[in-house]
Amino acid sequence: MIAAAARSASFELVAVPLAFARVRTRVRVARRMLREPVGAHGVSLPRCLVHSVLSAGVGVVGWFLVLLSVLVLVRGLAYPLLVGDGYRNAWGGPTLAGAWAVHALLAVLLAPLFLAVVAALGRLQVRLIHTVLGGHRSWWPVPVAVLLTAAGTLFFIAWSHQI
Repeated sequence: MIAAAARSASFELVAVPLAFARVRTRVRVARRMLREPVGAHGVSLPRCLVHSVLSAGVGVVGWFLVLLSVLVLVRGLAYPLLVGDGYRNAWGGPTLAGAWAVHALLAVLLAPLFLAVVAALGRLQVRLIHTVLGGHRSWWPVPVAVLLTAAGTLFFIAWSHQI
């Protein structure tokens, strides 16, 4: 189970450069990394372009979540090194030990959650290949990818404004 999730997460992180590769390369890498049958049938230029845009959008959201998980871990575990004396109003404050404990606990809980979402995005990437390039009749991967890309873009804009 953990190995499959790690393969899905790693496939999600490779999806951005794969979005601009040839269709045969996309399918071959998916088949080898995930160890499951993935194929493309009757791929036209519009389908290839749609898959490229959707795959790159979902892939960038996955990379953003990995960035957030690293930031959460660094800020949570190294809280005393990163914050001077601003822990009086912090979660777990007013003492440094309480603030550090709460931030470290949140980091340890949130980072794996972010990585689990990245693994789920890797499974969505496979469903996109099946739907857009493989000719399966699933309807849900395309709107889900569009919504996730839009939501990820809005979240990134909001997050960058608060830094």
